[in-house]
Amino acid sequence: MPQSHELPSLIDRLDRLSEWLGRSLSWLVLLMMLIEFLIVVLRYAFSVNSIPMQESVMYMHATVFMLAAAYTLRHDGHVRVDIFYRAMPVKRQALVDLLGHLFLLMPMMIFVILVSLGYVGKSWRILEGSPDSGGIPGVFLLKTLIPLFAGLMLLQGLVEAWRNVLVMTGRIAPKEEEEHHEEHL
Repeated sequence: MPQSHELPSLIDRLDRLSEWLGRSLSWLVLLMMLIEFLIVVLRYAFSVNSIPMQESVMYMHATVFMLAAAYTLRHDGHVRVDIFYRAMPVKRQALVDLLGHLFLLMPMMIFVILVSLGYVGKSWRILEGSPDSGGIPGVFLLKTLIPLFAGLMLLQGLVEAWRNVLVMTGRIAPKEEEEHHEEHL
């Protein structure tokens, strides 16, 4: 059977969702930097302080890190201690990744979802707002990022697990080296 890089349709759609989210959220980083620059200029040049602007940077920062984590997983960008991993054959690497996704990532993300639901639900029930006067009245939205993060990571973990099964069985070729961003740094 010839190898390809194609994933089954549903898996491919989930994979593309992570890719789209990561690329889309990257624009928030630019906006976050511009707002932070504006905060500094307003504070030190004009003695103007804006709590909503400061909190908006925190909200954007949390959004980028929480919702783009699946994108980072897709591109193998999370921290890895790979003393032995790099020297392994591709199929053994796929097995190590598969076991990591099935027995570490997925149970942890399920745990995060289950533990966070009450916390986030309570925040929604009271429509929790900023503890600072004049702050953004949307802390409940910020807390919602916790189960969203875990859900997106869980879905991308399923994609990666399936991809590794397909690599191990020879149905698809492994990801190309060009996809590993760290090697381009």
